[in-house]
Amino acid sequence: MKNTHKKREEKKESKLLNFINQFLRIDKGVIHVYFLPQIIFLAILCLIYIGNLHYTEKKIRYINRLETEVEDLRADYTTLKASFMYESKQSEISKRVAVLGLKESKELPILIREVDY
Repeated sequence: MKNTHKKREEKKESKLLNFINQFLRIDKGVIHVYFLPQIIFLAILCLIYIGNLHYTEKKIRYINRLETEVEDLRADYTTLKASFMYESKQSEISKRVAVLGLKESKELPILIREVDY
């Protein structure tokens, strides 16, 4: 009985070794790389890609930080606006100026009209 499975693995290994030998052109222990410009080009592209990812992640973190800051400022704005609207009511103003001795007038204002002669 023959074991065909082992022969197939041996063929795959030999194909892999043949590919490596063709790629590197190994002759008598000396390696000649014929695809060096393409390898350098791909390495540069990988470095640019990695740098771009780091730059993008840094910008995303910065944008998220600004969004949270804007949300905090918006909450402060609405709180201050509500406080200002409450303090600018006539009843609140009259309470605050009562300490100074000013009182709210109970009489209606007098309308002054211009008289033609």
